[in-house]
Amino acid sequence: MTITEEKRPAAEPGAQPRPRRSAWVWGWLFTGAFSVVAVLLALLGYLGEGVAGGDVDWAALLTESSWNPSGSVFGGLAMIYGSAVVCVIALVLAVPVGWGAAVALSEYVPGRTARALRMSVELLAAVPSIVYGLIGILLIRPFVGSIADVPGGDSLLAAGMVLAVMIMPTIVAVSVDSLAAVPDRDREAAFSLGLTRREVIRSAVLPKARAGMRAAVLLGLARALGEAIAVFLVVGRADGRLPGTLDQLLNSLVRPGQTLTTKLAGPEPVLAGTSGTYFASLCGLGLVLLALVAMATVWGNRGASRPVRVARFRGRRSAGRSRVQVDRFVAALRLSALALPVLLLLGMFAVLATRGSAAFNPSFWFTSPTGAAGGGVSDQILGTLLLVVTCGLIALPLGFGAGVLLGVHASARTARVLQTLTVVVGGTPTVLLGLAGFVIFCSAMGWGRSWLAGAFVLVPVVVPMVALPTCARVRSLSPEMTESALSLGLTRAQYIRSVVVPYTWPATLTGLLLGLARAAGETAPLLFTATVFFGAPALPGGIVESPVQALPTHIFTLSQDSGDPQAVAQAWGSAMVLVLITAVLLSLAVALRNRFEGERWTT
Repeated sequence: MTITEEKRPAAEPGAQPRPRRSAWVWGWLFTGAFSVVAVLLALLGYLGEGVAGGDVDWAALLTESSWNPSGSVFGGLAMIYGSAVVCVIALVLAVPVGWGAAVALSEYVPGRTARALRMSVELLAAVPSIVYGLIGILLIRPFVGSIADVPGGDSLLAAGMVLAVMIMPTIVAVSVDSLAAVPDRDREAAFSLGLTRREVIRSAVLPKARAGMRAAVLLGLARALGEAIAVFLVVGRADGRLPGTLDQLLNSLVRPGQTLTTKLAGPEPVLAGTSGTYFASLCGLGLVLLALVAMATVWGNRGASRPVRVARFRGRRSAGRSRVQVDRFVAALRLSALALPVLLLLGMFAVLATRGSAAFNPSFWFTSPTGAAGGGVSDQILGTLLLVVTCGLIALPLGFGAGVLLGVHASARTARVLQTLTVVVGGTPTVLLGLAGFVIFCSAMGWGRSWLAGAFVLVPVVVPMVALPTCARVRSLSPEMTESALSLGLTRAQYIRSVVVPYTWPATLTGLLLGLARAAGETAPLLFTATVFFGAPALPGGIVESPVQALPTHIFTLSQDSGDPQAVAQAWGSAMVLVLITAVLLSLAVALRNRFEGERWTT
């Protein structure tokens, strides 16, 4: 029996179809990158059109202190001064503590304990700004009023102290990442020379981490410049307060003032209309604020990417006993600095648990509000979740596409430019996003107050927090894995779809949850576009003229009625609910990070 083997005829060259190019992959990636640029263009276009719609006296806007719309006097120098003062106060208080806590967390605390402590610092960072404003009303304003003998306590000093607590976690988190990036071999080499731990940190660790730690300060400064709601509640909002002498300067710190963000977050942008000198001057203030935030953010981003130089120990070799004593003293200071944010978090939760005890009653979560300050907050919870989920569904593909494009396809120069633009978008004051959304969606498109408009203005808050971790994850992909995938004949689109996407999604999901935790607490953009205090249904029935109620704006409105005990109790209960929601989102993000990073507890 003869067995014949059937042979397949040889294929002619070019007869076998080539893999499709998967054009949708590239369209998706470029759409994500374009969304970042589009946000900046839309914001600049809105502010530029507003400035062009009136006659702005730039000299007066930048050099005059008086602001009087009824007299057509628009001087913004006092607001620029107020922004500068509160930022300086915040940095003076937050930087030493933040740097000390970061060094203690990275160099003194063992891994398991450091993981738990870092999570506590990140929880402090995720506390919504409106909650910081409530803490400022309850504790910081009375403190400033007592030490300065000022009724009420509204002042630039109170605003600076609130901002210091807000930016400290940012400084700690970014500084820890920079310290963790220093190779262990540098520490081991320094220890082998007989140096103490303090001397090792000073000579081997800090020189290489200094650029990133400076970047942490500048990124904190960008957030301080862009914060509106927390400052709005404690600064006093008094126009024209510009000191002329040193005594007046010191006295102005404990007196009410005004900042660029509080002016833009107040009622004047709505009262000014959409054209004329009044509105143009407000848009000019917005351009000044955006320029300040962009400079701080770009400077911080550049500082993080500068090459570091290895330093050598230049300290004097004093007696061994003296060196050990100094080492112990410095270690105690740094551990004390680490204890401060942890104590702040515990104190904040204690205050919220005491004042917001209504949040521990299940009926408060599942009952609709009644009247101005009665009932529960079920409608506000549903509105907040609707805004956050819709924002996440829009931001996830855009941020993921932008991050993958930055890490895979863009050249080094293009990636650097796009990454800088992404960081600038992340540092953009949300009050400007709200004003732009009000003009574009609510006025020009005729939506009125709409939940979808609110979700859209929250997207720029989340996209950078998705794109940047995704980009960092892509760049950590080993060259061997890339070469192996391409050697199998995969196209670049197939490589992205089959290798890059599965590899990066844990970091992407973590960034998404962190971004949504921040978006859940945003107040300023929703005030202009999406929410009302009461009268809206639990879930909207359409898009046009379909507002919702949300927890951040609900708390903001109630907190201004400090004379009504029922409103105050409702505000604190709502704040506790909001903090618990953001804590759940952040805990999920931290759990995912720890799950996929194994023993590495830093990102």
